[in-house]
Amino acid sequence: MYHGAATQLPGATTGADWVDDTLLSGSSDDVCLVLDREIDRSTLRRAVRDCEATLTQAGLRAGGTAALRLPPSLAYVVHLLAVWRLGAQAALLDHRLTAPETERALETAAPQLLISTAKSAGALRGFHQVDVDLTPYPGRPAATGHLLLQLSSGTTGPSKAIGRTAASLTAELDSYARIDGMPGPGGRLVALSSLTHTYGLIGGLLHSLHNNVRFTLPARTTPAGVMDTVLAHPAPTLLMGVPAQFTLLGSVAEPPRMPQLVQALSGGGRTRPQLAATFADRFSAPLGDCYGMTETGVIATDMSGAMRPATGWAAPGVRVRVDEGELLVAAPESPYLADHIGDRPSGRWADGWLRTRDAGEMDDVTGLITVRGRLDSQVSVRGLKVDLSEVEDTLTALPGVREAVVLYGDGINAYVELEAATTLDGIEEALGRKLADFKLPRRWYVMPKLPRTVTGKPLHDQDALRAAAERDGYTR
Repeated sequence: MYHGAATQLPGATTGADWVDDTLLSGSSDDVCLVLDREIDRSTLRRAVRDCEATLTQAGLRAGGTAALRLPPSLAYVVHLLAVWRLGAQAALLDHRLTAPETERALETAAPQLLISTAKSAGALRGFHQVDVDLTPYPGRPAATGHLLLQLSSGTTGPSKAIGRTAASLTAELDSYARIDGMPGPGGRLVALSSLTHTYGLIGGLLHSLHNNVRFTLPARTTPAGVMDTVLAHPAPTLLMGVPAQFTLLGSVAEPPRMPQLVQALSGGGRTRPQLAATFADRFSAPLGDCYGMTETGVIATDMSGAMRPATGWAAPGVRVRVDEGELLVAAPESPYLADHIGDRPSGRWADGWLRTRDAGEMDDVTGLITVRGRLDSQVSVRGLKVDLSEVEDTLTALPGVREAVVLYGDGINAYVELEAATTLDGIEEALGRKLADFKLPRRWYVMPKLPRTVTGKPLHDQDALRAAAERDGYTR
């Protein structure tokens, strides 16, 4: 749990200054959000100020921390901006987390207020109408002056806390604004990506607010719902999503003609060249690539999508280098709270450079960056980051599981050694109560004994594990 004295927000005099000048400036009658209705800047400003008063009554103060656990909604946008405008730190929790995952995240963030809803969110809803609950928590003032706090996965001890300052967010917004192909004033951005995570939050919502772009969420994220949303307005439109969402759209055999769709952007995972080609053929719009990470935001883009398998060029203002096959990104300070408060230093930031733990290379002549995959256990599933060690630790801790190995191949694969009286159905049900759906294994390999190394450790080799399951166990 992080605690200590809060510091001044870097890059802004107050939270109100940063929100008003960076996100909410512009003509009062400009439409900035489109959900079930159009919302202009004047309406949004009033809603944020009213919410700020409500949060103050609930006990939130400048230098405090509020945890937001809300699905995509007007309430999410308003409460996020109100927390920031109040000068407090916003800790974002994915609304799809289970109760145990949420409690672990709250232990790490130590908020004074939880902003949540009891209403469950439909999987195919693009936005929601929610009633917000404000729950006081026995937290402490923010440990640092970071404006945004995001938490990595973690089951054995505290999660890794990642902070972004106002200066860091402003720099990323400037970077997005300078990327050729990102929508500008008068344009429209239709977002399918999570607003809790960096890609959809900063590249989608905050970029749109900062640049007078109509930020739009579809009522439903089905292919028909997305296409209806694109067709609903004539403004030049960028569609932002993750590879799995573009795979669904690419399955539409004869989509309607949508001349307003001028650009699509895929992030949160690698986009297969065949998918990009199919999408461009069906919708007459390029499917570009965006590569980034929670710690720094956008790193590289190729809006044309023509450079695959290369990922793209460094985003404007972003410096990248390669050290022994690992991509490093320039960062003026560490994004990890642990490095700021002397609690379990991350070891990933030094001398102005952050190790991404992604394998990659950069062409010396063209500057093209190619990401080859993770160097650690982090993988991307449907655009969401999953720590395989978290899945493995949670699975191994379940009663009836002797040993487990979790690897990533054609999806998350679990190799398990079970007690004699334990059923796989029971294990799947128990794991589903512990982890969010996108973290669950899609294929299971059950065997009486897991193959082991000569030192007695479970073998982490996909081919050997699958062969053992086919020989002695079963697959599902």
